[in-house]
Amino acid sequence: MNDLSLLSGLTLAYVGDATYEIFIRRHLVEIGQTRPNTLHRLATHYVSAKAQAFLMEKMLVENVLTEVEVNIYKRGRNAKSHTFAKNADVTTYRVATGFEAVFGYLDLTGEKARVEELAAWCIEKIEEAGNE
Repeated sequence: MNDLSLLSGLTLAYVGDATYEIFIRRHLVEIGQTRPNTLHRLATHYVSAKAQAFLMEKMLVENVLTEVEVNIYKRGRNAKSHTFAKNADVTTYRVATGFEAVFGYLDLTGEKARVEELAAWCIEKIEEAGNE
């Protein structure tokens, strides 16, 4: 696809969900987690709608995102979805969808370094929050 502006926020979020998840899975294995049940339980601390909404709110407050990334976030957040997370309210789910849209956009535009930078930032923030 040459023109990402033609993709819906939900399509970007679909790609971004997988993009972000692979960074989290890799991180957990790299820190020594190897049991499938433990991996899944730990991964939810990073990839749940609640965690992603927490991260997005921090990104916005701390001005981590570029103007383009904020616009992509809004596109994902405002997309009309007919599904919702089992364990999240509508607002949290929409913010998380916007979060995933940013990762999807960056992945599809080939901005690997930026994806890695944001994923590392997210991992750090989740781990800091877990230690508080």
